[in-house]
Amino acid sequence: MHTSHSDSNQDEARQGPKNRPDLTLPIIALFAGFTAGGLFFMNHPTVAGTLRNFHAWFYNSALTTWGDSFWLGVSVQKTPLDLWIYQEIIYETHPDVLIEAGTAEGGSAYYFANLFDLMGRGRVITIDIGDSPERPKHNRITYLLGSSTAPAIVDKVKSLIAPGERVMVSLDSDHRKPHVAQELKIYSELVTRGCYLVVEDTNVNGHPVRPDFGPGPMEALREFISSDHRYVPDHAREKFGVTFFPDGWLRRVQ
Repeated sequence: MHTSHSDSNQDEARQGPKNRPDLTLPIIALFAGFTAGGLFFMNHPTVAGTLRNFHAWFYNSALTTWGDSFWLGVSVQKTPLDLWIYQEIIYETHPDVLIEAGTAEGGSAYYFANLFDLMGRGRVITIDIGDSPERPKHNRITYLLGSSTAPAIVDKVKSLIAPGERVMVSLDSDHRKPHVAQELKIYSELVTRGCYLVVEDTNVNGHPVRPDFGPGPMEALREFISSDHRYVPDHAREKFGVTFFPDGWLRRVQ
């Protein structure tokens, strides 16, 4: 019995194209792979992701972490990791003068002064627009009242530095970009080659915390180092994985 041409075409249409590959198993395998991979990374985050999450948790828990930290009973408001790095830098570079913009309760100035006690040299000049009778008294600390960028304050700071003294600077006052940029312009001139200019709280405005902050220390810092090649970020100072001053440990190399 002969099959008509039209009957043959109908049979092929019902059977589908010959040799058509079955993609069911590959699709299932691909879906399973994506699902398993996603679950793995959810439960096994990268090191960078873990550090970022810890940084955010630590910063946002200020009332019970860094904001509730003390040096010999005085509020210091810094992370222990960053304080340790300060200690290493001060010992390695032996500054005669450490200029601090932003005194707050005086805890960090007191910490620096005690380090200088142990080394038998060095002193702190610390500046703030606010005053407090509770700040610790120490013969190595000079408190200045006023804005760190005010001409009278800048002149006073310069008058307290003797020729040939080694100078280090820590910027921790008003964190808005214009103010930090002005501080960088002024105090970068005072730092001795081989010493450090530390720009604090470069982590705000999404680096990685406080995305709502607006342009701040990091933005001022990036513009500064793009045009002033006397300074380079010393990323070796970020060795503990978390610092509130990412890119902010600037070493003067020229």
